[in-house]
Amino acid sequence: MDHSTKAAELFLGGSNCAQAVVVAFCDVTGLEPSFAARMACSFGGGMGRMREVCGAVSGMLMVAGLLYGYDDPGPGDAAKKAHYQLVQLLAGKFREEVGSIICREILKNPPSDPNPTPRTAEYYKVRPCARMVMVAARILDAYIAEHPPKQ
Repeated sequence: MDHSTKAAELFLGGSNCAQAVVVAFCDVTGLEPSFAARMACSFGGGMGRMREVCGAVSGMLMVAGLLYGYDDPGPGDAAKKAHYQLVQLLAGKFREEVGSIICREILKNPPSDPNPTPRTAEYYKVRPCARMVMVAARILDAYIAEHPPKQ
């Protein structure tokens, strides 16, 4: 199963958008799914339903950090610059395809209270989130195919 299909299945199974993307890539990152889900849980709904950066984008960028990021804060200016260029590239590809990386713009200004919306059949009919996690996973898969991580 490809990562975009896995991410959609995870979202449709109850994971938030960020969790769906991060957990879908556990086979690549080596993270345990339960750890990955906890790490990403705060970023669903555009960061805790504040409707900021789309959780699918946040999840995509978390995986990019795990695969291509830096961990030495000392002489990290070159590494930081290179990684931020990658972040902007990936987010830019998402923006090109979807029109925005901002949750409230993608969802057309939904409520931003902390109460999760019940996952009903109607919810899935009107929410584009399953497609968003698929887009993020597909963009990341394409990047990984062209730039295999050094691990």
